[in-house]
Amino acid sequence: MNPDARAGTGNQVLRMTVNGEEHRGVVDVRTTLADFLRHDLRLTGTHLGCEHGVCGACTVLVGGTAVRSCLMLAVQADGAQVETVEGLADGDELNPLQEAFHRNHALQCGFCTAGFLMSVTGALREGPVETEQEAREVLSGNICRCTGYAGMIRAVLETSEAGPRAGAAS
Repeated sequence: MNPDARAGTGNQVLRMTVNGEEHRGVVDVRTTLADFLRHDLRLTGTHLGCEHGVCGACTVLVGGTAVRSCLMLAVQADGAQVETVEGLADGDELNPLQEAFHRNHALQCGFCTAGFLMSVTGALREGPVETEQEAREVLSGNICRCTGYAGMIRAVLETSEAGPRAGAAS
């Protein structure tokens, strides 16, 4: 069926670029960006935790800015460049931040990891994270119940030392 044929009251045709790939669909105007990514595009790395914007598990980059996709409507991202955790690796090759998380044991159950990776990616693109306190501030917008954050702090500092391209999506 032509996607435009489904558009009606309460629906809107939506176009966005996700991880470098163009997508088009029809969504109910009340659909969150998180639900659009997970259900319509099947990008399930974006997790839903609290659905109140508190935990950060649903963090993605929209136009290069870290946002809580559970609080943003999909229609608000119409025409935007969206990056999810699936866009960080290049096939089976992890990007430097993902490698640093692995090397520093910065994850356990993994539920929160995608949100942390996207938040840190956004922060590293803005500039270096040079101190433990700065790393704590970058990580403070996300919640993890497993790790204790020490490995994440090491991973952020290690990746930042590697240079400005280390936080870039592949």
